[in-house]
Amino acid sequence: MTSSPNRPELPIPLAAPALEALTFETYPAPPQIGGVWIHALQKNRSENGAFMEYLRLDGSGVQNLPGTLTPRQISVSWAAAGRINAFHIHVKQEQNELWCVLTGQLLVWLVDCRADSPTQRVQRKLVLSGEQPMLVHIPSGVAHGYQAGPEGATLLYSMDAQFDLADPNEGRLPWNHFGAELWAENRG
Repeated sequence: MTSSPNRPELPIPLAAPALEALTFETYPAPPQIGGVWIHALQKNRSENGAFMEYLRLDGSGVQNLPGTLTPRQISVSWAAAGRINAFHIHVKQEQNELWCVLTGQLLVWLVDCRADSPTQRVQRKLVLSGEQPMLVHIPSGVAHGYQAGPEGATLLYSMDAQFDLADPNEGRLPWNHFGAELWAENRG
């Protein structure tokens, strides 16, 4: 077997068409966005079901997390199967959020749009699931959007600002502003 200049010698011989199309997965560390953090939650199961703490609060806000957030509103959103809900961005005032998927699955994209951020333009993909719940902190100025999985999803989220119907802090960017390929199915 001969090795091409770009391919190492392989101990398992492959036919030429497969060898020419062959690529290998890589697993680089996910890109980091300043102020975004993820915190795994503990889902405790028993024969009767399951229990999980979402947030533990004291006088200064949420306890035992990598960052600070004092909830002013807690909301629930139900996403229909396959729904793309993107992109939102909070810029009229500070509105930081904590997201947690309770049921189903969301493919989430975060994009740092803050002009003064050292991680400006960094894009990060997350898969959030009710099967393995976690909290995701999304700071103001980071565009965020999701696509629901085949069963839809239930998203529980907390914000440190209250929704104002008279002056919503709900900036919108088109769903494909950062590229339609973000939402393409991975057929990998």
